[in-house]
Amino acid sequence: MQALLLSGGQDSIAIAFWKRPQVAITLDYGQLPAEAEIVAAGAVCNALGIRHIVARADCSAFGSGDLGGTNALPIAPGPEWWPFRNQLLITLAGSLALSSGASELLIGTVSTDATHSDGTLAFIKAIGDVMRMQEGGLQITAPAIGMSSSELIRESKIPLEILCWAHSCHRSSVPCGLCRGCRKHKNVTYELGLVPF
Repeated sequence: MQALLLSGGQDSIAIAFWKRPQVAITLDYGQLPAEAEIVAAGAVCNALGIRHIVARADCSAFGSGDLGGTNALPIAPGPEWWPFRNQLLITLAGSLALSSGASELLIGTVSTDATHSDGTLAFIKAIGDVMRMQEGGLQITAPAIGMSSSELIRESKIPLEILCWAHSCHRSSVPCGLCRGCRKHKNVTYELGLVPF
């Protein structure tokens, strides 16, 4: 059985449509846009008939950058960087995946996420090894790791009426239009030929 870590962004929504997991897990870990991400993920799960689990674990005290509403740390590779975020999210979602009966957790990492160490193939392999060696033997899979966001969206054949639910802003539940998440969203829609630039 497959579960998906569904953030409500373009990439994870495309994977939800493409792979049709039985369960999707959305986490409010204290990130500023949590409520919009939950609404987006919920709308997609409702449209696709996927069981949706929402869990809240306030980790905001550990965050930094745009997602945490603070200045990024000097070591940050980008303004939205939150230390060990993917490791945290995979661990939390993995716990819920196992308790839901899943043996595999899908994550929405794409090739351009490699600007962060925790968006690389090496990280996915390492975290997968750690999760598999523990009770439950959960498998971590990043089915789009070799694709860009626009390639993933094309491959998934997701219709616009579902993709349009995506929320990508890192700073707010209302798109700011300025952060890296909003800029990526705009660039991807342009690459897909959906809106004029």
